[in-house]
Amino acid sequence: MEEKMFKIYAKGDEKIQLKIIPGHFVTSQSHITHYLDMTTMKTRCAEASRIAKFLSIRYETTTPVDTIVCLDGLEVVGAFLAEELAKAGVLSMNAHKTIYIVTPEFNANGQMLFRDNTQHMIQNRNVVVLMGSITTGVTLQRCIDSVLYYGGKITGVSAIFSAINKIAGMEINAVYHKQDIPEYESYSAKDCPMCQKKMKIDAIVNGYGYSKL
Repeated sequence: MEEKMFKIYAKGDEKIQLKIIPGHFVTSQSHITHYLDMTTMKTRCAEASRIAKFLSIRYETTTPVDTIVCLDGLEVVGAFLAEELAKAGVLSMNAHKTIYIVTPEFNANGQMLFRDNTQHMIQNRNVVVLMGSITTGVTLQRCIDSVLYYGGKITGVSAIFSAINKIAGMEINAVYHKQDIPEYESYSAKDCPMCQKKMKIDAIVNGYGYSKL
């Protein structure tokens, strides 16, 4: 698959590069036409820092942030984002005026849980959700529901890529949007035109990577 890969650059920072592989890919909720490889964005300090700086601009003057909930293995980006917000003087209601970085746990039904020792990082906190890729918004909505269940308040949603612009009336703060990737589409399994054409599935993908078939 890698021989088909190409890159696109973030508007406003050409040092942020997203690797894209066209094909037929399956996620837990949909079939998609492109796999977005964010591996180095999540693991290299320099790239993670640049992404965090890009995303922080949305929150620097208007949004209180106490906690960043990280999905898709974005804890490194989340830590840099917290640092950028702290440098910018973003208001935190926490006693030590610092920002929590926390990752939910998933149970067998796909529900997101916060254990007793981390619930205080959510309850009565201003929460920003940070994701790698938002395709249909189903996982994001589960996360929002979980944060609300534990008594948190959603003050922002950020992602490296988002195929949707809003959720629950809230704009999604993303480095890349669907219109930045030519011909990107997602389909439900029953309506997938690639399946109807009997196109081979290249890989099963999720927020952590891909497994070739």
